Amino acid sequence: MHSCAPVTGEGAALHPDYGERVACFLDLVNDRKAPYDDNGHGTHIAGILGGNGEASGGKYMGIAPRSHLVIVKILDKKGNGKTEHVVQAIQWLVSRKEIYNIRIINISIGMVLQAESKERVRMLQAVEFAWDNDIVVVAAAGNNGPAGQSVTVPGVSRKVITAGCFDDTREQIGRAQLKPNYSGQGPTESCVVKPEVVMPGTNVASCSIYPQLYVRKSGTSMAVPMVSGSVALLLCKYPYFTPADVKLRLYQRAADLGLPSSKQGWGMVDIGKLMC
Repeated sequence: MHSCAPVTGEGAALHPDYGERVACFLDLVNDRKAPYDDNGHGTHIAGILGGNGEASGGKYMGIAPRSHLVIVKILDKKGNGKTEHVVQAIQWLVSRKEIYNIRIINISIGMVLQAESKERVRMLQAVEFAWDNDIVVVAAAGNNGPAGQSVTVPGVSRKVITAGCFDDTREQIGRAQLKPNYSGQGPTESCVVKPEVVMPGTNVASCSIYPQLYVRKSGTSMAVPMVSGSVALLLCKYPYFTPADVKLRLYQRAADLGLPSSKQGWGMVDIGKLMC
């Protein structure tokens, strides 16, 4: 099975649903050696992508439950971080892609829209460096919608696959602390249609840090690992696919939800059609 590298930010705590599939852990914040998560966001993301549902009897199984996970911590417990750590993490992953068979980088973080241009450029160069080195990069559309040009960096990259949410209506959000229609929308400043695809992202149940086993969270961060997990399944069946092949297959097999392209891009990922 191919490895997925969730650059989720806050790391990931070891969870029964990961089994022995955490292939490696890198901490660029506190330089700790053992996997941990002092926020909870990263553990949740990893569970959506690759949890096997063991602790829930299969109820909360992730999309690709046999994938191996390479976890990188680049944000502190409050979710703050440095662009340089993101760049270092991506360079580290690219340099070790053969060792761990890394095919996917999941980026469930986004840079604030007010970030300096040089910081934005560095981030975009880093994700496109990974893409050009044959690693599929899936990034979040961000939670600053519904206005146009509200997709966050690095989701605005022309190359990477950007994931948004389609279930961010007022009714579906409920008590979640996000405004209705939060999913970032395109086009970008360069008139690129974004996001490419959408998945559910509101009130998603997945792995939690101690003492809870599971928790519900909302945001485009949750949609990203659903796309990454789908890509992991696709690459397991078609290991020779390049990132461009993956992106083309997503385009060809997406399910049109009848929403504006600025909201849904090509549509929802249909795993059944994707694998045919």
